[in-house]
Amino acid sequence: MGHLSPSSALGAGAVKVAKAAFTRAEPDARRASLIEATARVLARDGASGASVRSIAAEAGVSPGLVGHYFEGIDALIAATYAQVGAKVSAALDAAMAAAGESPRARLLAYATASFAPPIADPALLATWVAFWSLVKARPDIAALHDDLYGAYRRDLETLLAACGVPAADLRLAAIAITALVDGLWLELCLSPHAFTPAEASAIAERHIDALFPVRP
Repeated sequence: MGHLSPSSALGAGAVKVAKAAFTRAEPDARRASLIEATARVLARDGASGASVRSIAAEAGVSPGLVGHYFEGIDALIAATYAQVGAKVSAALDAAMAAAGESPRARLLAYATASFAPPIADPALLATWVAFWSLVKARPDIAALHDDLYGAYRRDLETLLAACGVPAADLRLAAIAITALVDGLWLELCLSPHAFTPAEASAIAERHIDALFPVRP
């Protein structure tokens, strides 16, 4: 029995669908590779070193291709900020989901996920520093920053409410936990020899329990 060709096995319609899917996927892959290259350039060279030419060189493409997918360097950096933020949010959500149904366990998992990979990463810190340097100069980056941190605090408020924290205390409690986590995360990335991720988690847990007593 002879082998069937792809077109005879799948049918002409199936081949058209497959080609269409490939055609759609290729631009997505190109955009993703440019965003990943931008994150690497930002981590290595900072915001001042990020240009269409340097990012194109990092991605191994021509500068013209960058312009095909993004309307300039500002749009590319903004897209990178949004993508990096989405990856961090996904890691936090995964940690919370893995913690089970206990409100306290979910709160602590969400708060302490920042002390483990992929969030506790010096390269990610360098990328964030580049983004932070643009917050005051670029309204679009400032808006993204507000959106990302606002979503984080809202998630914390929801988790705290499930733990029995009074509604009147939720906003300031979320702000306090955000500051605590950010400080520990920053020091852990800058000076990983000073304390361990487990110690950072223990510190966060102790302070969360002391400041905002919650039900098990």
